[in-house]
Amino acid sequence: MAKTEITKDILIETLVEEYPFSVRYLMEKGIRCIMCGEPIWGTLEEACTEKNFSEDKIESIVAEMKSLAESGDNTEADPKIDVKKMD
Repeated sequence: MAKTEITKDILIETLVEEYPFSVRYLMEKGIRCIMCGEPIWGTLEEACTEKNFSEDKIESIVAEMKSLAESGDNTEADPKIDVKKMD
């Protein structure tokens, strides 16, 4: 089955399920996507908006996540989250 395309309208639950690398990626951007072991509700755009990200920043996040998904460069080589990158 084909994966859902990463867009700003993708549901966080779908994103986390289909693209596991997104959990770490979003956490490093300061976006919480898991709470109590379950994905939060809403879309990627809504989660970004809660962090006051601009439309340009949201588009940049979508583009980077698409690139990571397409390149296969989404492994978890370093299991640590760099908290210095978190907003």
